[in-house]
Amino acid sequence: MEDLINSPKHYTQGSIECLDAIESMLGKLGFADYLRGNIMKYLWRAPHKGSGPQDVAKAKFYMDRLAKLAEDGD
Repeated sequence: MEDLINSPKHYTQGSIECLDAIESMLGKLGFADYLRGNIMKYLWRAPHKGSGPQDVAKAKFYMDRLAKLAEDGD
């Protein structure tokens, strides 16, 4: 079964995942801002879109990624 939260097939083309390409392009600070924006987006729409549990899980995915980025340091 496809994991729509952590690794959806539509975000992987070739050998690189879209999120990894975005991180490489934006650098650490820009990527942290990108992650925060996605967290806010998924939490904002969760009660309104009809896919609340999935949206909250996606917000957690981005929060976990942000936490790992912070743990990795400068």
